[in-house]
Amino acid sequence: MAKRKMILDLDTGIDDSLAIAYALGAPDVDLIGIISSYGNVITSKAADNSLRILELLGAPDVPVFLGEPHSSTTEHFDVMAISQQIHGKNGIGEVDLPTPKRAVEKQSGVDFLIDAVHQYGADLTLVPTGPLTNLAAALKKAPDIASTIGNVTLMGGALTVPGNVSHFAEANINQDAEAANAVFTSDLHLTMVGLDVTLRTLLTKHETQQWRDLKTTAGAKFADIVDYYIAAYEVTSPDLHGCALHDPLAVGVALDPSFVTTLDLNMFVQDEGVDYGRTIGDPARLNEPTNVTVALTVDQDRYLKTFMTYLTALFKQN
Repeated sequence: MAKRKMILDLDTGIDDSLAIAYALGAPDVDLIGIISSYGNVITSKAADNSLRILELLGAPDVPVFLGEPHSSTTEHFDVMAISQQIHGKNGIGEVDLPTPKRAVEKQSGVDFLIDAVHQYGADLTLVPTGPLTNLAAALKKAPDIASTIGNVTLMGGALTVPGNVSHFAEANINQDAEAANAVFTSDLHLTMVGLDVTLRTLLTKHETQQWRDLKTTAGAKFADIVDYYIAAYEVTSPDLHGCALHDPLAVGVALDPSFVTTLDLNMFVQDEGVDYGRTIGDPARLNEPTNVTVALTVDQDRYLKTFMTYLTALFKQN
């Protein structure tokens, strides 16, 4: 067993599925659990999708937990039409995967996270790739985990580029800017892998064809899932000429920070007004020790090579 432990916090759509595959394919980490969130789909569907992906990839022993069903300031969540367009109504490109044999765990995702931090401490890595509602709830319930957890690397935000749901806001942060602000302004040290770098890491049908050529179930299913994603990007972002590897890049950076160049910064998240969801430097803390490391550029060629090495080897076996 690898010493380093990882928990993923996912609103399992297509790039979240790729994040699961990266975590399972990486040789230097032990995926100990997945917490579900809302965003690309509702929380219960995210959990179901995670279980299906784990089953497909030969990892049914990884437990999946339910996180919060909606933001910290609302009482209900509805999936946005754009999310269904990009990920499909089922969240995984309308691809049908077998019903998983394992059920969702009874323990809440927030309690699982707190217990895992207390158990593994500095050896634990958390990668949230959806809203930060679950992490904010855990920090509120057990503030001590902020100084105990080893690594938090999130996919979310944008510092040097516009947002993708408004001129200011990236989708994950925009789902619950209040929770995101609580996380960014806490004692937690975190790395932000935002649109600044994820829009530079692209996958095309050249890579999905390599998965089809494996002649395995996992290779074919993931090719179908990602081709749906690529087709959606051809409509929403035709200038990119591929689909962005948002969530799996966060997993990659959590395991190998040298993939990106960074800026250390104190940040806050705007939680009201026209720039709701904006992630920006905090002028009130300019001269204080910093707690956020922001990814600014990425070695996309080396990352993509690593990504394809890990996932192709995993798909060959399944």
